[in-house]
Amino acid sequence: MKVGILGTGAYGLALAFSFLENTKDITMWTKLPQEYEEIITTRENKRVLNGIHIPESIHFTLNMEEAISGKDLIVIAIPTEYIDSILEDLKKYIQNQIVLIASKGISEDGMFIRDKIKTFISDDKIAVISGPSFAIDLANHVPIGLSLASTSNDTIKLVDQALSGKHLKLRKTNDVLGVEICGAIKNVIAIASGILDGMNYPISTKAMLITESLHDIKNIIFSLGGDKKTILSFAGFGDILLTCTSEKSRNYSFGRTIGIGNHEEIQEYMNTHTIEGLTTIYGIRKMMEHTHIEMPMISLIYDIINEKQEKEALLDFLITKE
Repeated sequence: MKVGILGTGAYGLALAFSFLENTKDITMWTKLPQEYEEIITTRENKRVLNGIHIPESIHFTLNMEEAISGKDLIVIAIPTEYIDSILEDLKKYIQNQIVLIASKGISEDGMFIRDKIKTFISDDKIAVISGPSFAIDLANHVPIGLSLASTSNDTIKLVDQALSGKHLKLRKTNDVLGVEICGAIKNVIAIASGILDGMNYPISTKAMLITESLHDIKNIIFSLGGDKKTILSFAGFGDILLTCTSEKSRNYSFGRTIGIGNHEEIQEYMNTHTIEGLTTIYGIRKMMEHTHIEMPMISLIYDIINEKQEKEALLDFLITKE
């Protein structure tokens, strides 16, 4: 099995370590010359996985065609905010290979990454992976469970053979939409959970937020044609639990700065971190317009982030929400 991975950030690298258990033919692409030079000279990406050695068997390139050509499986591990320009290049080189989407979120235009890829790749060649997994934990080979979704059982089988192993468990499903929704919205809920933490509310209050969010996400999945049971998967409850309770989550930590209320710290965090929930919340708003589905909790979090509502409104909402 030959694997090409687009993106040499923390999650792309962590997935590469998992693929190594089943294949030694892995090529990773980055568009950043400085990152490329650091990796090939030090065998580390100190910015995102400091202290984690990258095996010599993983090949790196600045040439996307080299990362894609002749590969059986292409993995997309790029932050959603940069995905459009990457897909324009992907179109040029893809040749009916299977594509695994490891990026989570919705683009600001309200489209999932799969929707964009479907314009030039058959849907049965696309898979999505999502679940509770910080890159550092995946890189350190601790036991982790993820949801793997595709409309094609053959595609699921190929990805499963390439990625699952002694420490990585994949739960398979055909509910791609449900997995995509869970993987996106959980980043926004994590911001809200961080806000509660910054306001010094305990885990009991965050548990209320998580529970109410699970109900809302379940209803959204059903309204858009997905399977309500997906909310109980690794991509659903598992990932929401992880990102809404851990300071390792950038979305949670960003929310915490909002809860504390220091505007300089909020701006500094935004300038120095990739916060998937920010891109996602604008995308969800667009999706709400397209589908005419209301998501009051998402709308409130959007207003708090954009300072149209006070952060205390989140507490009133949770108490009065039906």
